[in-house]
Amino acid sequence: MKVKNSLRSLKLRHRDCQIVRRKGRVFVINKTQRRFKARQG
Repeated sequence: MKVKNSLRSLKLRHRDCQIVRRKGRVFVINKTQRRFKARQG
């Protein structure tokens, strides 16, 4: 999982990437290509 300050560029890496808020943190998740996970921090 990558930890980045801005997730906009990581959202554009794959067409199935979604931005999700969980427990006050912002995550990028991808159901089909799981290697594109990221967390804002």
